[in-house]
Amino acid sequence: MDSGTRSSLLHAPKRTAWRILATTIAGAVVLGLTPSVATAAPKRPSDSQIQDARKTADALSRRIAAFAGQISSAEAEVEDAQAASAIALDGYQATQAAYEAAQAKSTAAASAAAQATADLGVARDDVAAFARRSYMDGSTYAGAASLIAAAGPAELIERAALLEAAGSHRSDVLDEVTVLQEQAKRAEAVARTAVIEADQLKQQAADELAYAQSTEADARRQAAALSSRKAALTTQLASAQSQLRALVGAREAADRIARATPPAPKPVVRPSTPPVPDGNGTPAGDGSASAAQTAIEAAMRYLGTPYAWGGGGSNGPSRGFAQGADTIGFDCSGLTQYAYAQAGIYIPRNSRAQYSSLPKVAADDLQAGDLVFWATNPSNPATIHHVALYMGNGQVVQAPQTGDVVKVSDMWWRGYAGGVRPSA
Repeated sequence: MDSGTRSSLLHAPKRTAWRILATTIAGAVVLGLTPSVATAAPKRPSDSQIQDARKTADALSRRIAAFAGQISSAEAEVEDAQAASAIALDGYQATQAAYEAAQAKSTAAASAAAQATADLGVARDDVAAFARRSYMDGSTYAGAASLIAAAGPAELIERAALLEAAGSHRSDVLDEVTVLQEQAKRAEAVARTAVIEADQLKQQAADELAYAQSTEADARRQAAALSSRKAALTTQLASAQSQLRALVGAREAADRIARATPPAPKPVVRPSTPPVPDGNGTPAGDGSASAAQTAIEAAMRYLGTPYAWGGGGSNGPSRGFAQGADTIGFDCSGLTQYAYAQAGIYIPRNSRAQYSSLPKVAADDLQAGDLVFWATNPSNPATIHHVALYMGNGQVVQAPQTGDVVKVSDMWWRGYAGGVRPSA
């Protein structure tokens, strides 16, 4: 065996490294080395050169993994921030609805108290007239003089009660005053309580709106930062991948890149478990197909309408809050509330209340017109942050998020929390 053959056998395991270095040398030629170097026959790489080339390839693989991981983490952070913003908005909308209900209750209670006070005044006038007539007619009522001498209405009532207890003549007029006085007291107490409740809810709603606007602003900042950061990371990633291909060849580079790239999330299949119980536990019946179709058609009429954070409701699109203040459109629950209002079915304004208040439907039994919900924790309805209108055939119509529009999308199951049937 000659020395050349023996050398070839000794170095056979290092063919890949030789190819790595040879590729590097070829690349150097392309980049413009001196003619003497470019025309020189390549020499067999030394062990240290092979080791250096391998270290360089490993370092590039690690950089690729790091860049890919950073991009994936940044995207997940933005998704979490957007979900937190939606949950905060949902909380504000629920409290605002409670405040508006309390305010209406307070107004009604104040009106009832005013009416009770007016009725009591009329009854007191009747007592005075009755006492005056009794005195002028010769005191047909033995206690009339005592009533007239009373210092005020409260003393009048007290004396009348004492006279009646002592066996005086009964008077329907005095009985009526006593009843009306108690009613007026109760009405005033209810009105005061209603005012306090409304004021507390008003302050709570203001606090929650401020928090929701803060979380929404944070989500927008993170999304903007992701946009520029992702562009830079993508450029660095492409550069690292290109260097790796030049160093080890396309095939090995592809294998390394595949190992370094985070695996795509596995598709989430349709859940077989029943919806998470919350609020209305009544199983959904068949519902009204015509109402469901009316709701779908109502939502479809607004395809292309901008998403407005906090916008929309029973009456249609409206101006939103925060960054949505200059946008007339819908948020997710505003769209679904509007759609069913057109079918004559009122549902709450916010997504969590929609899920809680309506009869539940299993994922396997979804039909056109059902509302479908997503949560950061599908087993916890308090983390619901999105709702869409199921159209059937694996599609939904939805108002997704800021910067998007009302549109038809394929149904997805990741984060799916459950479904409800408003028409049932």
